[in-house]
Amino acid sequence: MIRVVLPFHLRNLARVDGEAEVEVASPITICAVLDALEAKYPMLQGTIRDHGTLKRRPFIRYFACKEDLSQEPPETVLPDAVVKGEEPFLVVGAMAGG
Repeated sequence: MIRVVLPFHLRNLARVDGEAEVEVASPITICAVLDALEAKYPMLQGTIRDHGTLKRRPFIRYFACKEDLSQEPPETVLPDAVVKGEEPFLVVGAMAGG
């Protein structure tokens, strides 16, 4: 079971209290986790990744084990601590301002 931490507005949209948990088949990659998340919570489709291209939306970042994985390819395998459920995969809404 992979633990996923979502930003507040996406937790509300998915009606999730706390962390979301998804079953993911090996290999456990960024793309596989997001596919499982969108399959379990279809209302999240298009909020984290673009509907057509499946590219990460601007102002959304991915983190695992204190590492920013936002610029990594979707096929990037997640760290063992995330795979074992010891650490969550974080989807973070980035902020911009001026």
